[in-house]
Amino acid sequence: MEELAVSVAGLRKRYGGVTAVDGLDLGIRRGEVFGLLGPNGAGKTTTVEVLQGHRSRDGGEVTVLGCDPAAGNRRWRSRIGVVWQDESAPAELTVRETVSHFAHYYPAPRDPAEVIELVGLRSKASSRVGALSGGQRRRLDVALGVVGRPELLLLDEPTTGFDPAARRQFWSLIRLLADEGTTIVLTTHYLDEAEALADRIAVVSRGRVVAEGSAAFLREQYGARATVAWTDPDGTPRQEHTATPARTVVALAQRLGGELPGLTVTRPTLEDAYLRLAEQDGADRSTGAPQGGAS
Repeated sequence: MEELAVSVAGLRKRYGGVTAVDGLDLGIRRGEVFGLLGPNGAGKTTTVEVLQGHRSRDGGEVTVLGCDPAAGNRRWRSRIGVVWQDESAPAELTVRETVSHFAHYYPAPRDPAEVIELVGLRSKASSRVGALSGGQRRRLDVALGVVGRPELLLLDEPTTGFDPAARRQFWSLIRLLADEGTTIVLTTHYLDEAEALADRIAVVSRGRVVAEGSAAFLREQYGARATVAWTDPDGTPRQEHTATPARTVVALAQRLGGELPGLTVTRPTLEDAYLRLAEQDGADRSTGAPQGGAS
């Protein structure tokens, strides 16, 4: 069995009368890119905070890199990189000074100039943090999260505020880190980002995992049926929803003599699966039906 970088069983956390995490279970393998999807308030950020040792828990068992985060010491913390939603460095320092300063906190950091290049801030290395745009500050947050060469990188909505080019550059950085063996936990509202980067995805709703698996598994298991559309010989547009689109196309070709004008096959997307899971969980909660997941 592959060694787990993160093991979570029955995690619970309440804030007053509000339950943020309600019996959440996770197992994340070393070297895996793992995505956490869910609406605002689902418990994603609280879970990441518990994994990092920033937030105490009310119940459950949690092990991160072989240690309970609640008892993690400075050496253990140096093995973890974090990019929070609302982080920002001191405004008075330059980008180069900031990354170099943070690099001194770690035993074997990356070269600060290399990190600045990786996040696309080389042209801004001498600029003060206070003069950066919002997207550029976010890139700096990512730089500070990876400069320590972490074994585990926790990313909480890391590309919020990024333009499309910056997001693609960030994706390349994540793939580079994954190729180097870094375990990465990513929370995001961008489903295309999760699909592009994550080996496995957990969908979280109301503090619990309601489904888990690869993007392909989630699309297949929870997405809508594929839609096969074509035009009949008399010019009438047709479509059919089916779980077996290839078989449907073959049957149509045989029936229509091999030609299928206007043929399109639209397969379920990760967004389809995500929305159906959210609707299903809401229905289960309202009726009191038991919830289910998949792995």
